[in-house]
Amino acid sequence: MVLNALGEVLGEAVGILVSPLPVVAVILMLFTARGKVNSLAFLVGWVAGLAVVGAIVLSVSDAADVSTDSDASDGSGVVLVVVGVLLILAAIRRWRQRPRPGEVATPPRWMSRIDGLRPVAALLLGILLSALNPKNLLLAVAAAVTIGQAGLSTGDEVVTWAIFVLVASLSILAPVLYRVIRGERAQATLDGARSWLEANNAVVMAVVFLVIGAKVLGNGLSTLS
Repeated sequence: MVLNALGEVLGEAVGILVSPLPVVAVILMLFTARGKVNSLAFLVGWVAGLAVVGAIVLSVSDAADVSTDSDASDGSGVVLVVVGVLLILAAIRRWRQRPRPGEVATPPRWMSRIDGLRPVAALLLGILLSALNPKNLLLAVAAAVTIGQAGLSTGDEVVTWAIFVLVASLSILAPVLYRVIRGERAQATLDGARSWLEANNAVVMAVVFLVIGAKVLGNGLSTLS
């Protein structure tokens, strides 16, 4: 049952995993004065944000199961349809925001302040980019709703969501581990990855949101039918 549920939400986990801006943020942190502490604080905030979203949605889903099965199923289906439509709209918006040929992608202004972050601020930034970022929030909610309607026990739901969070966090964990293992020699590789992600952020997310949005919308429509 756990494996079946994981199979249903793996796409959403990958959608969060490939979000370019959080990866760019943690790479920038790694080579600042407080690099190691801040990057670990960011990772903890990232994981905590996703964990809280899962706890809230799964709790609501379990409470809804007290009502009739058809009511709970219809409610989950509506949520999935809404999330799927929003993801597709987000894909269209991101595609329109992509840099035109010859244009240079402009990073968000908050990235210029990363050098001066303290650990608490890095922790809060991790929470913000995982749980409060609208795009990642949509993906996390869709995954949690799918897990909630899979008929799992509470323990299995916790295990499934923990694995989901681990997969969704690999892109944040990998640069941190790479920096620890390679030391200063990691900078050239990570800087190259950061430059590519900054340049292709809009296109990557447009494709991800379109594919996952279509999947979530289809799941919602199937639940309602």
